[in-house]
Amino acid sequence: MTVVTTPLTRRELETLRHIAAGRTYLQTARAMGVSPHTVDAYLRRIRAKLGHTSTAELTRLAVSLGL
Repeated sequence: MTVVTTPLTRRELETLRHIAAGRTYLQTARAMGVSPHTVDAYLRRIRAKLGHTSTAELTRLAVSLGL
């Protein structure tokens, strides 16, 4: 069993999972019980932590992490 570690919080991983599944900010916000602004903030933090700038890059990352 391979264990993947990442500097992302649980909520950031959850956000990444939703976005990688093709959900919009609004759909993600509703599913997580937060505002679209909060989803945007999570994604900005994810991008800053990981250096990925596009949604496509984040989606590839999510797939590689098994999300």
